[in-house]
Amino acid sequence: MELNTREANKREAQLKAQEGKSPSQLIDARINELGDWRGELLSRLRALIKQADPDVIKEWKWGRTPVWSHDGLICTGETYKNVVKMTFVKGASLKDPSRLFNSSLEGNVRRAIDFHEGESVDEEALKALIRGAVTLNTSSAGG
Repeated sequence: MELNTREANKREAQLKAQEGKSPSQLIDARINELGDWRGELLSRLRALIKQADPDVIKEWKWGRTPVWSHDGLICTGETYKNVVKMTFVKGASLKDPSRLFNSSLEGNVRRAIDFHEGESVDEEALKALIRGAVTLNTSSAGG
């Protein structure tokens, strides 16, 4: 029971610390908090998303997750102990000729890319996926 109380107190403190901060500030803080290859990769992914869609909107959801949207969610940037996961909310509807998607392949809607330490990022293919997600969102936003 004490562990649950401790976790609840920790969570409450995290949420309180986030109050009044912009999504960009929260993402910066998360990158700095990680302080390792995951932070560096998350920073790089954020830059690639912005390059692919200069009008992208940064958001912070679920207390710890960077989210990017444009007329709807595009993707998330989740960080775990051994992986940085980029989940495309409508990934199953996207063309992926470079076969970047390597996770969450069984569902009918989302797809993800798990990046592990030391792996290279196919920047052009990733930007194409991001642009495809934006196109999908904007084409369905009007009707």
